Amino acid sequence: MEKHTYQTGIIGNCAYIAHVNVNTNIDWLCWPQMDSTFIFGSMLAGEKGGEFSILPQEAYTSRQYYMENTNVLCTEITTGNGKYRITDFAPRFYQYERYFKPLMLIRRIEPLEGNPRVRVKCQPVCEYGGRKLKAQRGSNHIEFLGCEEDIRLTTNIPTSYLFEEEYFVLNEDKYLLLTYGHPLEAPLNSTAERFLRETILYWRTWIKHSNIANFYQPAVIRSALTLKIHQFEDTGAIIAASTTSLPEYPGSGRTWDYRYCWLRDTYYVITALNHIGHFEEMEKYFGYVADISFSGDYRYQPLYGITGKKNLVEQILPHVEGYLGNQPVRIGNQAYEHIQNDIYGQVLISMLPLYTDHRFVFSERKDSTWWIEYLLNKIEHTIDEKDAGIWEFRNFANIHCYSNLFQWAGCSAAEKMAKTIGSKELEERAINLKNRAAAHIESCYDPVRKVYTNAAGSLHLDASTLQLIMMNYLDPASERARDHLAALEKELKTPQGLFYRYLHSDDFGKPKTTFLVCAFWYVEALACVGRLDDAVKEFRNLLQYSNHLMLFSEDVDEENGSQWGNFPQAYSHVGLMNAAYRISMKLDTPIFL
Repeated sequence: MEKHTYQTGIIGNCAYIAHVNVNTNIDWLCWPQMDSTFIFGSMLAGEKGGEFSILPQEAYTSRQYYMENTNVLCTEITTGNGKYRITDFAPRFYQYERYFKPLMLIRRIEPLEGNPRVRVKCQPVCEYGGRKLKAQRGSNHIEFLGCEEDIRLTTNIPTSYLFEEEYFVLNEDKYLLLTYGHPLEAPLNSTAERFLRETILYWRTWIKHSNIANFYQPAVIRSALTLKIHQFEDTGAIIAASTTSLPEYPGSGRTWDYRYCWLRDTYYVITALNHIGHFEEMEKYFGYVADISFSGDYRYQPLYGITGKKNLVEQILPHVEGYLGNQPVRIGNQAYEHIQNDIYGQVLISMLPLYTDHRFVFSERKDSTWWIEYLLNKIEHTIDEKDAGIWEFRNFANIHCYSNLFQWAGCSAAEKMAKTIGSKELEERAINLKNRAAAHIESCYDPVRKVYTNAAGSLHLDASTLQLIMMNYLDPASERARDHLAALEKELKTPQGLFYRYLHSDDFGKPKTTFLVCAFWYVEALACVGRLDDAVKEFRNLLQYSNHLMLFSEDVDEENGSQWGNFPQAYSHVGLMNAAYRISMKLDTPIFL
């Protein structure tokens, strides 16, 4: 089977994300929110998903790249008659003491060589392709009617060419500006150019203000930019991916909606943002978690909608054909009903920087005691429970090593926070719960194989237990840590340097693709135990599993390196950032790569 990679790049402005295919089409765009219906969705729905393409009359080749240190994407099309470049971006910059991030997609078309003839097709849809929109012609725009709000395409291309989908000679810069709800009320050409300049400046300034070590810096920069636009700034939520129903491997039936915020990712995401020094994003995310917490429910859900919505009822869309025909296509995610008990520890250790990093003014916090007590209560109520674990098994429940590890780590964080605020009572309570969590972790230890299994009484190994080393439950310098890592390596690592989450059967059978973030965890674990040369070698090896824009998927096929699963996966990029940071902190001399 030929290697499969996703042929899109993404643009976004922290209000939405769009996927731009190398064939110029907008393959995926959800409006008005990241978890709304797609406006363009040919990635899943083919012709029923609408189209927004800018193609020549004859055969062509395509090259796609980002403007350096930005989320502005360029696609160059070369034909026998000439060459042109499409610059796609979502406007984002600081204006009037707040960020300007409209539901607006801008496409600039520049002739570069010769006299190419092009045709623009713009056919948005609604209700996941279930409803076609009525196009209504204006003097310099086309209005598309039928969604909750009107969609308008404003352009300096003759509207007749657009309406009738005619080819025309590209002999000057052309602009296409698509808006949802609020049309542009300003001069098109100069406004589009100003928005482009301001957006480029915003992204380059954001990167300049990032603390990024010299170790494989370009890859970390691209991952940081990718992670940034996965934050829905309005509430602070960070989505796992902008897509739904991209299969973990062909025919797997494992097609999930990832356009939500998983609290189980909290620690890793916050750690990545902390490493690059972006506190504004961290504080917004803390605000999102606080809003969920103050809702007063007995327990956290594993995931929430980007506005804090709780009921994410899973539905199957039978009218949508699926990516390369892979079904079912799902919206919503049944995992919101699951029990995952690592979450409370995740939130506690994510709060720790507020009390240990003096760039945060923790002395002015009035809710510290409430927060610590609130989360320790949740851990106390759930510490002896069986749960679905990090991988959200739908029909299995166990005392999972990973869940108890994060309860242990959360209680360790609570202990430090209690010391900071001077609460002896909370400190002692945290220590007591930490010891109970440790007892559960030790119940997962197999002394014969010298390894921690995935759950109490289980023989199965699980890559999530790599975190025992990274979270310092196991002393990285200890023989037990080295033995544990060696056992996981032997069973779960592939000859290609990839890592399976686990190899035992779950609700859908045995996994057939590796989980990319686990390979980055492995790199971190290697660095922790002092195998630095191996860590650098394995990190370098993993970079080959990106697409043409250094974007990473959720899953990788070990046989041919194909990308599968939702794309790009914020979790994979966070894994890369944290692994690079871990290595760079261990290196005596910086490596410029």
